Amino acid sequence: MSITDYHAKLYAHELTRRCSSDSVEKLTSVLADAQVDLNPHQVEAALFAFRNPFSRGAILADEVGLGKTIEAGLLLSQKWAERKHRLLVIVPANLRKQWSQELSDKFNLPSVILENRSFNDMIRSGNLNPFKQEAIILCSYQFAKKMEPYIRQIQWALVVIDEAHRLRNVYKTSSKIASVIKQAVAPFPKVLLTATPLQNSLLELYGLVSIIDDYAFGDLRSFRARFTRLSNETDFTDLKERLKPICKRTLRRQVLEYIKYTNRHAIVQEFVPSDQEQKLYDLVTEYLQCPTLYALPASQRQLMTLILRKLLASSTYAISATLEGLANKLEAAAIVAEAVDTMPEDLPANLEELDELADEWDEDENASTPGQKNKLAPEQLAELRLEMAQLREFHALAKSIVRNSKGEVLLTALRKGFAAASHAQEKQGATTLQQKAVIFTESRRTQEYLFNVLQQTEFAGKVMLFNGTNTDSLSKGILQRWLEKHAGTDRISGSPSANMRAALVEHFRDDASILIATEAAAEGINLQFCNLVVNYDLPWNPQRIEQRIGRCHRYGQKYDVVVVNFLNKSNAADQRVYELLDEKFRLFNGVFGASDEVLGIVESGVDFEKRIASIYQQCRTQEQIQFEFDQLQKELEVQIVEGQRDAREKLLDNFDQEVVEKVRIQSHDYLDRFNGLLWMITQHLLGDYANFDGTAHTFTLLKNPFPKETIHPGPYRMGKAVDDVNTYRVGHPLAQRLLSRASSLQTPSAHVVFDYAGSGKNITCLQSFLGKSGWLQCCLCTVTALETEDHLVFAGVTDEGQLLDDTQCRRLFDLAGQTENTLALPGEISQRLDQQVSARRQEILTSMDNRNGRWFEVEMDKLDKWAEDRRVSLRTELEDLDDALKEARKAARMAPNLPDKLERQREIRKFETKRDEAWRNYDQASRDVDRQKDTLLDEISQRLQQATEKTTLFSLRWVLT
Repeated sequence: MSITDYHAKLYAHELTRRCSSDSVEKLTSVLADAQVDLNPHQVEAALFAFRNPFSRGAILADEVGLGKTIEAGLLLSQKWAERKHRLLVIVPANLRKQWSQELSDKFNLPSVILENRSFNDMIRSGNLNPFKQEAIILCSYQFAKKMEPYIRQIQWALVVIDEAHRLRNVYKTSSKIASVIKQAVAPFPKVLLTATPLQNSLLELYGLVSIIDDYAFGDLRSFRARFTRLSNETDFTDLKERLKPICKRTLRRQVLEYIKYTNRHAIVQEFVPSDQEQKLYDLVTEYLQCPTLYALPASQRQLMTLILRKLLASSTYAISATLEGLANKLEAAAIVAEAVDTMPEDLPANLEELDELADEWDEDENASTPGQKNKLAPEQLAELRLEMAQLREFHALAKSIVRNSKGEVLLTALRKGFAAASHAQEKQGATTLQQKAVIFTESRRTQEYLFNVLQQTEFAGKVMLFNGTNTDSLSKGILQRWLEKHAGTDRISGSPSANMRAALVEHFRDDASILIATEAAAEGINLQFCNLVVNYDLPWNPQRIEQRIGRCHRYGQKYDVVVVNFLNKSNAADQRVYELLDEKFRLFNGVFGASDEVLGIVESGVDFEKRIASIYQQCRTQEQIQFEFDQLQKELEVQIVEGQRDAREKLLDNFDQEVVEKVRIQSHDYLDRFNGLLWMITQHLLGDYANFDGTAHTFTLLKNPFPKETIHPGPYRMGKAVDDVNTYRVGHPLAQRLLSRASSLQTPSAHVVFDYAGSGKNITCLQSFLGKSGWLQCCLCTVTALETEDHLVFAGVTDEGQLLDDTQCRRLFDLAGQTENTLALPGEISQRLDQQVSARRQEILTSMDNRNGRWFEVEMDKLDKWAEDRRVSLRTELEDLDDALKEARKAARMAPNLPDKLERQREIRKFETKRDEAWRNYDQASRDVDRQKDTLLDEISQRLQQATEKTTLFSLRWVLT
């Protein structure tokens, strides 16, 4: 279809106009630009986040594997497209590179990872605030806390916080990182991403919501009083309604219509420890149960006990050096006669999740703080030396055990696992079978041991490691080859650790068979190409296990995933733990694995882990172990049943299938039209510069039409993730320059002939105008109120005086056209078209007023509820004081003698003084609430003030043939 400059100018403005936040059109250019197949629920979640123009943000809480990162990527892309480049993403440290890579690969967005070194380099180079630059800023939680003054100085267009459940305790004074981050980003729009917004208590939900909007609930006191028990349906409904505009949650079972999940199957590999291994286990267990231990810092006794049990269960190699480290610590302590105050220095390298464990367990460690020096009495020093001798014996025993029973059956487990994984692939239609397994261990030393074991088998040369540093020669070689392969491309980043992670994943996908990973790989990498997961060491935290399996069992996995778990047949406690994880948490079988409905209802993974640790620590007989696990199992069953009955999931469930289906249809239609218009503009403006193949949407650029831009001649193709040629998309520099040129084309009033007869199209609304002619005008109307919107407004009339409506005018440009001579627009016609445009513009303004009025009512309702919550909280405080005063007066009347009566009267006077002060505070606070509400109303009224602007794009005389 040949088009004119008038078509091209209209199309360009249509593709670049700003739309309202509640329209799918708002995201169309971003959807067209994204190099990923988007699902309807992801588009709906992105629209949800800022559908209400008063919105301060949202919590996107989809279940694991449903693409929360993609949803946030859409929002970041939209801000970037609007030239709002101040964008901040706060993530766990080990996810920074994954975010950077996904923003680049899927959304073509530039990003910078800020850490101490890069931050200081930028300061030295003259950038006094490295958070201010033309790229999306990625940083860790710890770095955000440390650099909070710098973050405050930037006017952020959007802040994204990933794994946001880490901030759930922000309402507690002890939660320092959460509190600092909340304050640093308080004024800016935010999106929180978390699969587990609710773990232990509804107060955590209060905490997360308060990060988004402090006016959603009154205060902690009123929330706790009304919502923490949800004892009646009214409170439940009210809480759900308040959460509805802020929190969006999609469950995997809700999207089965368009996302096909595979199953997961469990295989148990049992092993029996040797006599020497059992002896070591019994000795260390007995040691850990001693009431006093000098080798474990008092402030970290619980945590260190857990770590030693993890290492003991992993391998003799894992525990051996740690036992030696503890003995060395005692030896050093004996010299200065002071208590041990820190862990062995090499422990973090052995157990890479140590920092996160320490952070999770820190709340319950209330003994002396690390770094505190305590002098030891002579008798304590003697006990310390005896303990040191014990640890030396344990270390010697561990070191003497070369063959581990668990390691001996690894090959058997792998062969069984590969057979099951291959069977799944065959059953599901694989033409070539891939043998790939990821083995998870919690210890670096166990990882090295397993590598050496497998290098002696048929897997020699096909085994690789993945850990926090990957300083081994094999990994370095993989990185070097990867750097050479991708030299000169944006696959290589400025972060060596990020490059290493990317290189290892690619090598595993293309060349290796077995990836032995520590917990460092459990977050942040996607391994959909692998369908065998081996839990060599099984964590006690069910959320960690689900995270591990979720690396492979996620959206994009084509085959059933096989999960192999190792189980010590001689250990009753280990067997009961596995039973709970398998039967109660349903981690290892089924389509969804551990449903978040269960993980969110029962105690959080950390609390469950602590409970298991306490059973191991306290129980000394088989009978005790069985009794304690029976009790725990009963509690879990009650929690799960009650949790399903009070339906916490329903509290967060605002998934509407009809809305998602509507989004699905709209986004598909808009995308088809969007790409079609971009293609026609490209053909029209590059006619002298390129050869086109319209059937395949490909073209070969013969020469650069914009010499000042870096645009490479060669083949281009429209599409998603096209590797063999340049991917042509709206965000490509060539497309951007063409849109800019088309928008500014000179379009004087002219005679344009539209070809209906030769179009092969059936456009009913135009049939009555065949053979007729008239005049047409197109204007761009920009309205700024709560947000800025662009509207294309048409006016048209036939020579007989019949008016064309907006749709009829638009549909003319769906036909091929030809420009003939230029001519002037008659004055009376110009006046008539202007009247039509003015009438249409007034319709748009009225429609916007009505829509903004609805959003205003929602905002007012929220503020009214907030004000009432605050008043209830203040009244509750007064009522508590009144009750205390009554009790004091009653006690005074019952006092047996005059001195007691005098003392009681003094107490009454104190309560009366407090109550009088509380009344004054209530009165003042009530006025403050009203003032705050008035301030918010003033802010809203200022935003509602409209500014309009009209630009005539072109006028023309039309003929329809």
